[in-house]
Amino acid sequence: MNYPTPAIVAQSAVRPLPRWALLMLCAAYVIFGFVGRDPWRNSDITAFGYMHELALGNTSWLSPTLAGLAPDIDGLLPYWLGAWAIRIAPDWIPMEFAARLPFVAMLALTLAATWYSVYYLARQPGAQPVAFAFGGEAYPLDYARAVGDAGLLALIASLGLAQLSHETTGYLTQLCCTALVFFSASSIPHRRNVSALYGLAGLLGLSLSGAPTVSVLLGLGSAVIAGNSGLASHSKRIESAVILAMATLLAAAVAWALGLWRFNAVAPGGFKEFQSYFRLILWFCWPAWPLALWTVWRWRHQIFTREWNRHLLLPLWFVLVALCAMTTSRPSDRALLLGLPALAALAAFALPTLRRSIGALIDWFTLIFFSISAITIWVVWISVQTGFPPKPAANVARLAPDYVPTFSLLAFILGLGATIAWCALVWWRASRNRDAIWKSLILPASGATLGWILLMTIWLPMLNYGRSMAPQIRPVVALITDKSGCVGGYGLSRAQLAALTYYGQIQVANARNADHCEWIVADAATIPTISEVWPKDQWEQVGSVARPTDKNDQLVVLRRRAP
Repeated sequence: MNYPTPAIVAQSAVRPLPRWALLMLCAAYVIFGFVGRDPWRNSDITAFGYMHELALGNTSWLSPTLAGLAPDIDGLLPYWLGAWAIRIAPDWIPMEFAARLPFVAMLALTLAATWYSVYYLARQPGAQPVAFAFGGEAYPLDYARAVGDAGLLALIASLGLAQLSHETTGYLTQLCCTALVFFSASSIPHRRNVSALYGLAGLLGLSLSGAPTVSVLLGLGSAVIAGNSGLASHSKRIESAVILAMATLLAAAVAWALGLWRFNAVAPGGFKEFQSYFRLILWFCWPAWPLALWTVWRWRHQIFTREWNRHLLLPLWFVLVALCAMTTSRPSDRALLLGLPALAALAAFALPTLRRSIGALIDWFTLIFFSISAITIWVVWISVQTGFPPKPAANVARLAPDYVPTFSLLAFILGLGATIAWCALVWWRASRNRDAIWKSLILPASGATLGWILLMTIWLPMLNYGRSMAPQIRPVVALITDKSGCVGGYGLSRAQLAALTYYGQIQVANARNADHCEWIVADAATIPTISEVWPKDQWEQVGSVARPTDKNDQLVVLRRRAP
């Protein structure tokens, strides 16, 4: 039985979001977070460390190492991209910023691919709104553009996207490639050749970024859905399915040839671990997940029909794969990140069926949440700068005792401008009755962008001080008076090794190769066992340096005693 579509949308409700406003929102979201900050601990600086070593030619391109250690994240593509960018960039561009340039492009590509994915899904016959008896229903292309705007806004609004999408790690590469595969499977009935190329690029990128299993699942699932969904003819269905299946097999073969096919899955935990998954989904996917659930409920009769509705089944499959990856891999939030584009697509299809009261509830909750967040950020910043009110400044001083506040006029102007723009948007939303279906997501997306901009402008010096490894590593390097010799590392994490290599401009040998070194940098937690490797009568402690925001995290510098 074929049920009527639940979407009831008039032409007046598909007024497009002004392109200049949408592009400015996307540009602000992408740029802030990549510019002006240090590499942060732990994944960010670790990935950059391998890119730095590759760019200098200190390690193999097919098996990169850092102080003899292989990456803890499988995959080669993100390290290649960062290293190539460092090599190509002019000398006046800092290496850490040069390494970020490909990732800036990948985040922008993720946003664009999500918009086009939702746009093409909304053009499917099963996704179109119901026709009115006397006309006036939304035109198909206008409806698809409005739903595409809503999907992009839902992705930007997702709280879990902000930090992870601005790190130079393989997780952003995986996110971008997942979005490309999603776009390919969504648009292949309309743009076969272009979609096939993007699909192959996305599947290859996933395999080369350490997610070959996800690549195969997404590719084969997309092929099955394309082979059964309502395309123009049976031949087009088979053709689309074959193209996606062959691209999947090619990507899997490349991963196998390069030795990237490793099964590192872990078994799902018990009840407490599933509770942590539930809490992660609640905040990480907000506000897309409640809207996605509403979509599943309101469109439940259209999910499986004689002609499979790709606008529902395709994003559902991508979300299911991401949820399975979340429970079988670590860290879980990085795996869940891959499901955000598809979850945003599902959220977009809730809006044509959303009740006015639910839309108003989303608006009020968003207004209160992000306004309070922005006020808190400003109050803490003013307190740190002026000492009034005193309590926030005292809390910052307690967490970072040696932090010295700095004032940046440019950061202040950018933060103030973003805040004024938020106030203007709230006034616009409250004073006018807009019928556009994307109206319920403009405040969440803008509020998430506002919070991110404020953190990356007026709070950036504090965040750099607390999250960068430079304040701890530079004093450590200063204790090493002869940097031309060998410096050994003992008990150091990959992030610490990367920071020592970059900030200290020294080559660090691991413990197995450090017998001939004159200097040793060790984690203070390993001091009880370090004498078993290097006797005290042969080594003396030169000094120790604690991380500014954690006195228990200390690095110790040892020097070989003169014979």
